Amino acid sequence: MLLAMASFAIEDMFIKSAAEVIPLGFVILGFGSGGAVIYFFMMIKNSDPVCPPEALSRVMLLRTICEITGRSFFALAIVLTPLSSASAILQATPLVVVIGASLFLNEKVTLSHWIAIFLGFAGVIMIVRPGMASFEPASLCAVISTLGFAGRDLATRAASPRLSGAQLGFYGFLVLIAAGLCLTLTSDLPFTVDTTSSIKVLGAVLFGVIAYSSLTIAMRSGSVSIVAPFRYSRVIFALILGFFIFDENPDFFTLAGTAVVVLSGIYILLSKSHVRQVNYKKPQENPG
Repeated sequence: MLLAMASFAIEDMFIKSAAEVIPLGFVILGFGSGGAVIYFFMMIKNSDPVCPPEALSRVMLLRTICEITGRSFFALAIVLTPLSSASAILQATPLVVVIGASLFLNEKVTLSHWIAIFLGFAGVIMIVRPGMASFEPASLCAVISTLGFAGRDLATRAASPRLSGAQLGFYGFLVLIAAGLCLTLTSDLPFTVDTTSSIKVLGAVLFGVIAYSSLTIAMRSGSVSIVAPFRYSRVIFALILGFFIFDENPDFFTLAGTAVVVLSGIYILLSKSHVRQVNYKKPQENPG
């Protein structure tokens, strides 16, 4: 999980850096193309069908829409705002997932969870600070991306278990090709793709695949109650990269809001895991 979160942060760094030279739409197009090619060969190696019937379900359509929303708006957020603050807002995604699971998957949310969710969103407001002089409207892109990623996670849970991780990865990167192409066609600004920008896009692809694959391994093979809280290490890596690569210096409210969001999410993850363990009963053996 730590490898996954570090790789996600490095992927974001490469995307932000590449978008300083070439249009964001072209960056997303190259990022999606590279990731789709890698996962396509993974599917071939695993003998996974490219387009099984489950891939055309309404749940997967919803996942596609949410994937485009989350990826596109977060890419805008890290390009237009500091990497550290955009990554901090993204940590509210698990809080949105809990709300979505309560509304659409009939999962029980206790009063203490609702309090933690409220505090987590209060932390997001501390980072965004709407109505204040330091407010950046572009930071709302990160807020919208949390809704997209939360919808993607919920749709992934509802998707058919017959779909492998390689298939889900392939579909996720494939839709970015269409999103990047649309953004590229709407931009008429001239640009040149040089060696440096190409390496940055390739770096984003490489670390994006490493991140997604590592995340899948961590969640499928590790104890969720132990592994899941380490998702929040992403913001630590983002703070480090933002400071050393982009000379970012988050203020007190950003750091305090980040701490509130992270602690709220960790509390929900650990408490929900404890509830699952308490409610679990070993099935009785059939004497027959």
